[in-house]
Amino acid sequence: MKRFSTILIPLAVAVATLLVLFFTIPKADSRIKVVSDEGQNYKESVHFVAVGDSLTEGVGDETQRGGYVPLVADALQQKYELASVEKDNYGVSGERSDQILKRVKKDSDVQNSLKSSDLITITVGGNDLFQAFQKNLNAKKANQFNRSIRKYGEHVSDLLTEIRKLNPQAPIYVVGIYNPYYLNFPDIKAMQTVVDNWNDETQRLTTETTNCFFVPVNDLLYKGIATKDSQQTSESSSSEVKNNVLYDKDNFHPNNLGYQLMANAIQEKIIDTKELWLMKESK
Repeated sequence: MKRFSTILIPLAVAVATLLVLFFTIPKADSRIKVVSDEGQNYKESVHFVAVGDSLTEGVGDETQRGGYVPLVADALQQKYELASVEKDNYGVSGERSDQILKRVKKDSDVQNSLKSSDLITITVGGNDLFQAFQKNLNAKKANQFNRSIRKYGEHVSDLLTEIRKLNPQAPIYVVGIYNPYYLNFPDIKAMQTVVDNWNDETQRLTTETTNCFFVPVNDLLYKGIATKDSQQTSESSSSEVKNNVLYDKDNFHPNNLGYQLMANAIQEKIIDTKELWLMKESK
């Protein structure tokens, strides 16, 4: 018993000393900083303007809400807890780059909307490419489309210039085109090369415009999403292969899933550049 108390007394003294030190010595500030979006100088509402062709209009979207536009708007509103995202959709099915350019130059509603916008998306090029294929049905080499690409590039350059005149600040996100025929014509490599060259021209033009960004979508859409069922179908049959992210009625425009993939790519680029559209102007 005596031996046990001899051990216990020093232990109790040590514990008492530690408690005194714990409560009397000031605690050092933590060196780990927690980063939070709370208190950021964010706008409460933003104005989102979409200009373009059938992909902006939302052809193939069976919800008939407008394709990728409401998906992007809803995602941004939720992520940044915005009071509202005002969205204007100026997509017109079938329009080429020259026709979209003409609307931006002539349509006062489009112009006024662009002037007050916080962010702008554009879909352009699919109808230009389709027209080029129609005019070059016997083309066997990708370079036979170079003239069409140059003409398209001139229109897009003018389009971006016009938008910048109306709104010098709002970021512009230009969506690339995709090859809807890949699964049924995988051996026609020139077709995919033309699509790649078309996208390269669009991307080059975005780099020459202030606060302008290219959003590639070909890799998301041209092969569809591989599933076990789709692999079995392609292996067991040589008939037409369905791309499961394209609209069944035309096998050209995205379906609901395809538009969601597009929206994901667009909103990712928009979120990466939020300082260009989300922040309030400093006074």
